[in-house]
Amino acid sequence: MSSIKRIEIDPVTRLEGHGRIEIFLNEAGDVDRAYFQVPELRGFEIFSVGRPAEEMPQITSRICGVCPTAHHMASVKALDDLYKVEPPTAARKIRELVYNTFVLEDHALHFYILAGPDFVVGPDASKSERNIVGVIQKVGIDVGKKVIETRKRLRELISYFGGKVVHPVLGLPGGVSKALDEKDLPRFKQLANDALEFAEFTLDVFKKIVLSNKDYVKLITSSGYTHRTYYMGLVDSNNCVDFYDGKLRVVSPDGKEFAKFDVQNYRDHIAERAEPWSYMKFCYLKKVGWKGFEEGESSGVYSVAPLARLNAADSMATPKAEKARKEYFEILGGRPVHHTLANHWARIVEMIQAAEKMVQLVNDPDILSKDIRNIPTQKPSIGVGVVEAPRGTLIHHYETDERGIISKANLIVATQNNAARIAMSVDRAAKSVISKGQVNDGLLNMVEMAFRAYDPCLGCATHSLPGHTPLVASIYDKDLHLVKRLVQD
Repeated sequence: MSSIKRIEIDPVTRLEGHGRIEIFLNEAGDVDRAYFQVPELRGFEIFSVGRPAEEMPQITSRICGVCPTAHHMASVKALDDLYKVEPPTAARKIRELVYNTFVLEDHALHFYILAGPDFVVGPDASKSERNIVGVIQKVGIDVGKKVIETRKRLRELISYFGGKVVHPVLGLPGGVSKALDEKDLPRFKQLANDALEFAEFTLDVFKKIVLSNKDYVKLITSSGYTHRTYYMGLVDSNNCVDFYDGKLRVVSPDGKEFAKFDVQNYRDHIAERAEPWSYMKFCYLKKVGWKGFEEGESSGVYSVAPLARLNAADSMATPKAEKARKEYFEILGGRPVHHTLANHWARIVEMIQAAEKMVQLVNDPDILSKDIRNIPTQKPSIGVGVVEAPRGTLIHHYETDERGIISKANLIVATQNNAARIAMSVDRAAKSVISKGQVNDGLLNMVEMAFRAYDPCLGCATHSLPGHTPLVASIYDKDLHLVKRLVQD
């Protein structure tokens, strides 16, 4: 019988933001409950109030240094809606080019650097090896150079249009700030072709290292990393995966369409709630209702991100990605796939689509037009914008006075959409790998793998519903006996 009653992983690793996992064991040393806690608070919804709406694409891009382009683009699209202005064709295609480039670059970051060590190096490898250095040692220095060089070139394209890669200044209400100069087109055509080759190369790496390892496949498909939930993602008019625009489609745990709606109607479908042990809000399907952290059709818990996007769509939007999608579903037993760790494979399928879209866009003559902005003329009121961030559906909702001053801002980010499923995944993984008090670093990393598959962004996800910071301060004496507890609700 184990004497351990509580295990803490603090901080969790290889994600954006600050989080911890608390695991409580029963008398037999088995897991009673594991909590994924987010102890940080970001107040962007609150301090956006009183700012001019045009500042929001710059303010919100500073929420996160990993996904600034996603916030920037969702914000700009919210401004389009706020001022009821449509960007010209060239502006839309420049936005899409930049955005697909960002999706590809960000997915590569996650696969090779954040999640890669778990599979490329091994889930139970030592901490000193589970990092990008360990990945390079495993795949070879030439592959490491290829990853770094490709990401560098992709980020240069984003900087070309956005001025800088971390906090871009590309988008404006009704258009973009910079056109594509024809003399620069050849290098971007070459980059797009190289990016597609890189995405296909990444799929080959995944097949050789992960799919060829029976133990890894067994882990991916194990019950400890599986949940039957609803799934949501953007789709185009043909129900193909779309990162930049479209309608939001929700499918049930058996893969049937449950809802399909314009983002402006998101409040009819998505509700938010808070739990006392985390600053992260938990989203659920309003028409199903909150039944707690439960899976199945009767529970409103749903998921976003690559796994969910492939489940929610009928196909990919490009041919090579569609071929990869079909192989993905065939090997994993058909659509929908409920295995959380399959997010990593789905992410690579999306890399291929993003690269193919880049190729299409740089070869589209419309993208060279200098007509890149329509000036807004309507009085603002309410604007809602949506994109598929690499880690899932991202919604920006602004309300203003007639001068365009923000009176209300609501951000529903991917990690909030995933929050309930992440909590369930961490709890189930802990219960599947820890028993009789037997704990080691490798097993704890396997618990962390449950959240890492979602590529969560905790800085994006933490907003306080009432707009202030609850606080519990516990005071202990020298013998660690609780003396007093101060609570600010």
